[in-house]
Amino acid sequence: MAISPHEPPAAPAVRSWKAELRALLGWRRILTRLRAVLRSALVTFVVLTLTLWLMPGVESNDIVDTLGLVAIVAGVGAVLRPLLLVGIVALGGWGAMLLGVVAQVVVIVVALEIDPANRISGLPSLVVTAILAVVFAAIIDWMADSGSDDTFVREAKRLMRGVRRRQARLVGGPIITFRRPRQGTEPGLLMVQLDGLSEPVLRWAVRAGNLPTLGHWLRSGSHTLRGWHTGLPSTTPASQAGILHGASRQIPAFRWFEKDTGKLMVTNRPRDAAVLEPRLSDGRGLLRDGGVSIGNAFSGDAAVSLLTVSHAALPGRSARGWAAFMASPYGFTRALVLGVGEVFTELHQARLQRRRNLQPRVSRSGAFLALRPASMLLRDVNVSLIAEQMARGAPAIYCDLVDYDEVAHHAGPARPESMRQLESLDRMLGVLERLAPEAARRYHLVVLSDHGQSQGATFRQRYGESLDEVVERFSAGDPAAAPESPAEAEATREPHFPEPPVAPLLVVSSGNLALLYLTKFPDRLDRAAIDREYPRLIHGLVAHPGIGLVVVLDDDGPVALGTSGTHRLRDGVVHGIDPLLPYGPRAREDLLRHQEAAHVGDLVLISCVDPVTEEVAAFEELVGSHGGLGGWQTDAMIVHPSRWPMTGTELVGPDAVHHQLVEWLAMLGLRTQEPVPELEHLEPHAFEAGDVARLSRTHDG
Repeated sequence: MAISPHEPPAAPAVRSWKAELRALLGWRRILTRLRAVLRSALVTFVVLTLTLWLMPGVESNDIVDTLGLVAIVAGVGAVLRPLLLVGIVALGGWGAMLLGVVAQVVVIVVALEIDPANRISGLPSLVVTAILAVVFAAIIDWMADSGSDDTFVREAKRLMRGVRRRQARLVGGPIITFRRPRQGTEPGLLMVQLDGLSEPVLRWAVRAGNLPTLGHWLRSGSHTLRGWHTGLPSTTPASQAGILHGASRQIPAFRWFEKDTGKLMVTNRPRDAAVLEPRLSDGRGLLRDGGVSIGNAFSGDAAVSLLTVSHAALPGRSARGWAAFMASPYGFTRALVLGVGEVFTELHQARLQRRRNLQPRVSRSGAFLALRPASMLLRDVNVSLIAEQMARGAPAIYCDLVDYDEVAHHAGPARPESMRQLESLDRMLGVLERLAPEAARRYHLVVLSDHGQSQGATFRQRYGESLDEVVERFSAGDPAAAPESPAEAEATREPHFPEPPVAPLLVVSSGNLALLYLTKFPDRLDRAAIDREYPRLIHGLVAHPGIGLVVVLDDDGPVALGTSGTHRLRDGVVHGIDPLLPYGPRAREDLLRHQEAAHVGDLVLISCVDPVTEEVAAFEELVGSHGGLGGWQTDAMIVHPSRWPMTGTELVGPDAVHHQLVEWLAMLGLRTQEPVPELEHLEPHAFEAGDVARLSRTHDG
C-alpha cells in the first residue's frame, strides 16, 4: 500500500524500529548466534574438563559442576572483556599487547575464584590453571576450524561492523542499530605485498593448484599475472623506496656506509629508516591522499602509518584493529600458542633437511626460531589492521606480508616449508576477499612482490672463508693495514656511544651483493687510486672463483671486471669474454643505474652465478638470498585486475611500478592534482567470470 503524503512524522521512526527488529530477529542471524554460543560452550566445557583433569589435587570433576563453571566463565567474560578492551584501547602499543594476554587469563582466574565447587584454591594454582585453559582453548579452536581461518574472519567482521557503526554515529547515525552496514560503493585500492616472492615461483605454485585464491582470480580472468624487473639492488628497502616514493636511487643496498657522515646505514633499524624517509619523500608518495601504510619500511607519505619501520612505534589508541586483536581470545593469545607450534615445526623441518642431507642448506637455529612465529603473528596483526582500515574507508592501503621471505631465506625459495608459507598467504588473501563485503568502500585488490630470491650454497660454504676474510687476505701487507677483525663484524656491530672506529677497508654485504669502502677517503675512489692503496686487492677479487663481477670507476667510467674479460658500462665495449653474460640481458642497464645510486661503494661485487642452475653464492649465510643479480631475485611479480591498462608493455624498476600504481589510483578517482588524461575514459568495472584466464608468459607479459 502506498504511503500517504500526510503520514505523521513518527511513522519513519516506527518503520526504522521495525527494520531494526527484523534485523535482530532474522532467523539466519538467530541461527548463526545460537551456533556460535553452542560451539563456545562446548569448547569451554572440553577445555575446563581437560584442564581440571590435569591439575593435581582436583578430586571433583562432576559434569554438572563443570557446566556451571562454563556458565560462570561466559558471564565473567561478558562483564570483564568489554572493560579490559577499554583498558587495551586506552593503553595502546606495548601496553595493549601485555594486557591482551593478561585479559584471557584474568577471565578464567576470576571465574575459578567464584566457582561454588571451589576446586582450585590459591593464586599460583589459579594462574597456572588459567594459562593451561587459554592454551588448550587456542589449540581446540584451531582444530575445530580444521586449520581454517573461519574464527579469525568472524572476529574481523565483528571488528569492522563495530568500526562502521561508530563512524555512522559520529555523522548523526542511530546510537543503537542491529542492522549490518552495507558495503560502500566508492572505489578503494588495497595493495598487498608478498615479500620476496618471485614471478616464476608464483606461476609454478598457481599451476600446481596450491594457491586456490590467486588461482581462482587468474583462471576466472578477473586478474592478470605479470612479471616486473627489480633491477639492482633487489632488496625490500630499495623496492619500497621506489614503489612508495618513486625514489629507489637513494638506496644502494640493504646496508651501506656513508662517507660524509661516517655512519653505517641498516634499513631495518628504525632510527636509520627515520633518517632515510625525508630523503625519499617529496610529499607526493603513493599513499599521500589519505592512504595507510601497514608493516612497510617507509610510509609513502601516508596519512596513517602502522607498524612502519621509519615511524618506529606500535599502533596507538586510535587503532581499534590492534586493540581488538590483542583483546580477542582468537587474536594475540591464539597466535602466541600457534607460534610455539611453529617453533616445533621449524625444528622438525630443519632436522629433516639434515637427515636427508639436503643441499644447499644453512643453520636454521638461533634468531630464526623466533623470527618464524613472529612473522606469523605479524601477518595476523596486519590483516586485522587492514580490516579496520577497510571499515574506515581508507582510499588506498599498502601492506607488506613477510612470512614467505623469512622462511625462504633459511629453507630455500622453492622448498616445501616456503611453499606452505605461501599457501598461508594465499589464505590471507582469501580472508581479505571474505571481509570485502563489510568494507566502507568497494576495494580492488592488487598483489605484488618487491623482489624474488635466488638459491645457492653460500660463499663461505663453497670456499671455506667469508668474503671479509678474502678481502683481508688480499689487503694484508699493503700500506693501509686491514682491520684486525673481519670488516663485516665491524660493519654490522650495533653502534654505541662513542662509536667504535670504522675499519679502513669496510665490507658491507646484502645477499650476493657487496659494497667495499675505503673509509679514510671522503670521495669515491677510481681504480688507480684503489690500486695505489691496495695493489693486490682488485686483481685478487677478480681472480677469485666465487666473485663474478667487480665494478669500479675507470678512465672511461664504470667498468665491470670478470676473470676473462671486461665490460665498459657506458658504451657497452667488451674486451675478452663478456662477464655480464651469466646475469641476463638487463645486467648492463642494472649495473649502470646502480652506479648512479647515492653512497655506492668504491667497489661493487656480485657473486658468481651458475649458468645452468642459476644458483648464486650469497655473502651472507642464507640459502635463499636477494640483493644482487643472478637467478630469480630480480624477477618480481604483480597481479592486477585484468581490464586495467598498463603503461607500456613491461615494468622495469620499482619507480616504474610506483608510476603505474599512481595511474591506477588516478583512474579510480583516488589521486588528486595529477590527472591522467589518457586514462580518464576508463571506468573501473566488475570483472566478468567468463574472461579468458591468463597464466602463460605469452599472454601475461
